[in-house]
Amino acid sequence: MPHSTQVVALLKAQQIRHVRLYDADRAMLQALGNTGIQVIISVPNDQILGIGQSNSTAANWVSQNVVAHFPATNITAISVGSEVLTTLPNAAKILVNALKYIHSALVASNLDSQIKVSTPLSSSIILDSFPPSQAFFNRSLNPVLVPMLSFLQSTGSYLMLNVYPYYDYMQSNGVIALDYALLNPLQATKEAVDSNTLLHYSNVFDAVVDAAYYAMAFLNFTNVPVVVTESGWPSKGDSNEPDATLENANTYNSNLIRHVLNKTGTPKHPGLAVSTFIYELYNEDTKPGPVSEKNWGLFDATGTPIYILRLTGSGAVLANDTTNQTFCTAKDGTDTKMLQAALDWACGPGKVDCSPLKQGESCYEPDNIIAHATYAFDTYYHQMGKTSAACDFNGVAAITTTDPSHGSCIFPGSLGLGKNGTFVNITAPSNLNSTSSDSSAYNFHSEAFTSILLIIQVVISCAVFL
Repeated sequence: MPHSTQVVALLKAQQIRHVRLYDADRAMLQALGNTGIQVIISVPNDQILGIGQSNSTAANWVSQNVVAHFPATNITAISVGSEVLTTLPNAAKILVNALKYIHSALVASNLDSQIKVSTPLSSSIILDSFPPSQAFFNRSLNPVLVPMLSFLQSTGSYLMLNVYPYYDYMQSNGVIALDYALLNPLQATKEAVDSNTLLHYSNVFDAVVDAAYYAMAFLNFTNVPVVVTESGWPSKGDSNEPDATLENANTYNSNLIRHVLNKTGTPKHPGLAVSTFIYELYNEDTKPGPVSEKNWGLFDATGTPIYILRLTGSGAVLANDTTNQTFCTAKDGTDTKMLQAALDWACGPGKVDCSPLKQGESCYEPDNIIAHATYAFDTYYHQMGKTSAACDFNGVAAITTTDPSHGSCIFPGSLGLGKNGTFVNITAPSNLNSTSSDSSAYNFHSEAFTSILLIIQVVISCAVFL
């Protein structure tokens, strides 16, 4: 995996303002310091038993992983474990204690109003999820869920829910249509109708989120907001996973981001955007399991996008967000002789106008081989119609969605505003349960070093915090 500083460089270049970490890696938290990026840190599953059985252990954890970094690192929430009720059932009985002990430690440090505490749940614990109005939680989990929801309600926190329409689709034996899972537009006659409420559902995502609200209401909790802490679609799969494709992954994530940014809300809560983290930031090529498990990322380990999100009409919020805005740049760490040879070719036989690289011209500074080669490579790449073959140069160049323009040096394909001016500098509410109608941002779910998940959080006029 990339070094923590490289991860943060990618987050900043992509204008990602929210990130979720699967642990509380010190180097990662230090690298995130003074960036303004809002961070959810996590208590790993293997530490829950210790924390849930000892108030002092929880206090030490908060001291080392929160107090030591806050406020330089903008920690806004603590996720206690991940899908504990379904993956670590032996820890279920002390999960609420762990939540309370972590919260008590925050209270002792006077941080409880700034940092919320919750735990991500798998949507699989919701039974009879369609129609949503009939949904309820697995009753065997009620002894944990009732005190947990009471805790979330009393502390002003939110329900963290992992929603995967991909798995719902795969396990439906053909009952769920692919377009319904991908959030593709449906004809009204093909929408699913809740026979109790007569609400129409055009996608799995909304149905699952509303099912969570109804399941909470069934237990008499009606004011705990839902934040989707994981959602995504794999871009590659085994032979028995034919719908794990680049096209479907791009379609799902693009549609999901647009759905949240457009403040559509769900049929039960129209106009109330569902804050969502997209899983995940990087592909995990060494992760065990089926091929799909390795291919949920938006980027590979070099920071190259796996695909370019199609978000036309949703505004420039993320650098990796328009089909047309790609650039060709020189790879860092490349042999300088090879770079020089490629630069000479581009400015010669490649017929690139390299006059802006002359001393005193707009792209002369910085006067180094990487910067000059990047300008020449990108100009050639655009002259040749942005084909992948036009950005190789014997392996010393790579396609990126990060605009390399700087100062008065505007690269071909740039929106003309430069690296920083190209994108909206969005801020999101300090806590995820904001009801502001103006904030929107993407959040990336990151698994520190083991796997930095992208969970592009789409935090928008949320009733609950993405």
